[in-house]
Amino acid sequence: MEGMTPNASLSAPPRRTRGFVLLGLAVLGLASAVFAVRRPLMMSAPVCMAGRWHGCFDTFNGVVLMTLVALPLAALVAWALARRRRAAGVTSAWRMSLAEVGIVHGTVPFLWLTMMPGAGAGVVPGRLSLVPLRDLVTMGPLGIAGNLLVFASLGFFAPMRFAALASLPRILALAAGCSVLVETAQYVLRLDRVSSVDDVLVNTAGAVLAALASRRWWHTSSHTSAICRAA
Repeated sequence: MEGMTPNASLSAPPRRTRGFVLLGLAVLGLASAVFAVRRPLMMSAPVCMAGRWHGCFDTFNGVVLMTLVALPLAALVAWALARRRRAAGVTSAWRMSLAEVGIVHGTVPFLWLTMMPGAGAGVVPGRLSLVPLRDLVTMGPLGIAGNLLVFASLGFFAPMRFAALASLPRILALAAGCSVLVETAQYVLRLDRVSSVDDVLVNTAGAVLAALASRRWWHTSSHTSAICRAA
């Protein structure tokens, strides 16, 4: 046991360094994306800052802007949850807290956007597109990117928080089920949107790709859960 201590202490700094590097890259990527779309976002800023519903929370730019503005609050909530858990002696307090906040903060705004009614909501009957890959051409790069992000946070953080979801087939089933529910709700509520099978495919692909990006953290979460159960 004594011989393993130096190796453990030597392996800790590289892991921490990699974590800081990944966090820095994520922040840099987010900052670059915000800089690229700063002009359309700033167009919604006066309306959102005035607290007006119309023109802010019923527009894509307004929802994205308020999601970015709420990032410090989300970080504060994650910090408060982690501090409370650490005081209670919970292991992996930061990981659990960040995962919970990440799931909510990264998924709810996209769900809001997907459920946003069109101009003919309540009047135009629901529309279905059940032929796979037919709508991908009309989505365009931005549409595909947006659909990839709808459940990306769920796919990234859910396996980190819940050991029961730490497998690609389960994440695929979860994302596909959630996407089918969203498309069904769009059709039933007559939101003047097209309920497309391609949306389900792209939403699910985004969740699976995000899950692959966080896979290196799954085993720790599962291992910690196993230790807690054994204790």
